Formats: sequence, C-alpha cells, structure tokens
Amino acid sequence: MAGHETVRPGETMNNSLKPDPSVIGGVPVAPLAFLPDAAAVFDKRAGRFAFLADHGGNLGPYMRFLADLTALQARLARELPAVTPIPSDRVELARASRMPPIDRMALATDEGMHATLDRFLAEAATLEMPEQARLSLSAVTASGIADRHWLLENILSDRIPHDSAAPHLFVGAAVQLHLARLAGTLDATKLVKIRTGTCPTCGGKPATSSVMGTAGIESTRYATCGCCATQWNEVRVVCLCCGSNAAISYRSAETDEATVKAEVCGDCKGWVKILYQVKNASLDPIADDVSSLGLDMLMKDTDFRRGGFNPFIAGY
Repeated sequence: MAGHETVRPGETMNNSLKPDPSVIGGVPVAPLAFLPDAAAVFDKRAGRFAFLADHGGNLGPYMRFLADLTALQARLARELPAVTPIPSDRVELARASRMPPIDRMALATDEGMHATLDRFLAEAATLEMPEQARLSLSAVTASGIADRHWLLENILSDRIPHDSAAPHLFVGAAVQLHLARLAGTLDATKLVKIRTGTCPTCGGKPATSSVMGTAGIESTRYATCGCCATQWNEVRVVCLCCGSNAAISYRSAETDEATVKAEVCGDCKGWVKILYQVKNASLDPIADDVSSLGLDMLMKDTDFRRGGFNPFIAGY
C-alpha cells in the first residue's frame, strides 16, 4: 500500500493530558475539548460535501445527497425548539466520576430525541435521493416504536449491522443533529478526560482525528465524535482504539504527503483515519472521511479493522 511509514517506539510521546510543546508548536496545554455550534458545524460540512461532490468522481452523486442531508441538519439546528440542557447536578456528578455528562443510551427512549427524529424524517422526504435511499427512508418513517428503538440503540452504541446500513444513515443523521445541539449546551471546562479514544461529552467513538492548523493549537491532534461533533484533544502517535503507542504506523492511498491517512495499530489491529488540517484547512472530519473511501477499500484487503465510526459510510 502506498504511503506506509512507521513510528518507532522511542519516537512516541508520553500519553498524558499535557502535550509535548516541541510537537505542538509551543502551546504548553491544549484545551481538552471544543463543543459544537451545531448550525455552524453542519453549514460548514454541507459546503464541504458540496465541494467534494463536484470533484468526487464516482462518489459525486452520493456526496451531493450528503450535502443536501447535512444542509437539512443545519437548517433544523436553527429551527427546532431548544433542547433541554443536561442538569447541572448531573454534569457535576459526571465530572466527579470521570464520566461523560450525556447518557447516550437514555436517548433511545428520550422524547426530545424522538421528536427530532420525526421532524428529520419528514423533512428528509423532500430531498432528492437515490431510489434505494428513498425506500429506506419510507421504511424508517413507517416503522414502529420498537424498530426505532433498535435503530437508535445501534447508532448510540456506535454499531451498524452491515445488512441495514441505509436506514441507519437517516437515523444517524438525526442523532448527530440532536446530540450536537445537546453538546452545545454544555460548558467545555466542566468536561474531563475519560480514556483514549472516548468522547468526553457523550462517550462515543471518534469518526476521525485531525492534526489541527488553527492558530494557537497548530499540529495538536483533536479527535471528532462521530455523533455529537465534540472535538477533544488526543496525544499524537497513540492508537485511538486501544491506547497503545508501541506499534503505530501510517498508510495512505496516495503518497507519504497525503492529507488523509490510516493510523494503524500493530497491537490491537485497529485503525482510524487521521486528517492533516495543518496542510489543508478545508478538511472536514466527516465529509473527508467519506471522500477518502478509497483508503477504506485498501484497508479492507488487510487484517486491520476500522475503528472510526461514521454512519455515512457504514456497510463499506
């Protein structure tokens, strides 16, 4: 596979909350997390999907559909009634217990989550989409409460059965919308580090991680939750699946200069994409995960398993 590089154990960083200043451009302590402004996140993502649709080759039609779907997320983020914030006592209890303040599994039966899902499904029906997607949307819309609970529980557990990826796509988009709005009500300074590869807001898996190019945090790595869109600081050259730094390597579908690579762990055989926003500030943790599907296809021919969670590429 093109673009294969290995990091020797002696070159890795210590896995702590305080990144090495020599690696992150002189910043002594990077903020633990950045919480999402849901409308802004989805607006930017929709624009990125639209750009990629025009340059996506065979993926172009799917990227255009996702651009429309994400634009709907942005519009509803502005139009839906405000979500009920997490009670302050629960936030404090979560902080003391080193747990995420959002209880994901409780959302499967939460009235607010179901109201968001109902509205999202109704509005999604107005979008142009492939016939298979429309059939899946109709099936989800007509489904009973037990089936909806099952779909929600799968998304909220970061798992999607390969034989039912299409209906989970719509439910996943609704979950992203609800969780991003809920995460946006929190105070980032109240969050605590949970464990490597775990979102401090909702406990979810990362979709990808990014080496940032933003002023003040240049070259620092932030993982992005596949559901709530929280970005949290992770030490570089550490596996986001198991926390090991002993056998990390990088693979790409292009060259060593690629802006999207697979960070591969020789210990647990997991891998998660890493995006180099420091080289291309336009990269989006979800959209560019989809656009780099060729890397997923190459990794399928190996004995490594994908660790990132993105409902838009389930089944590939």
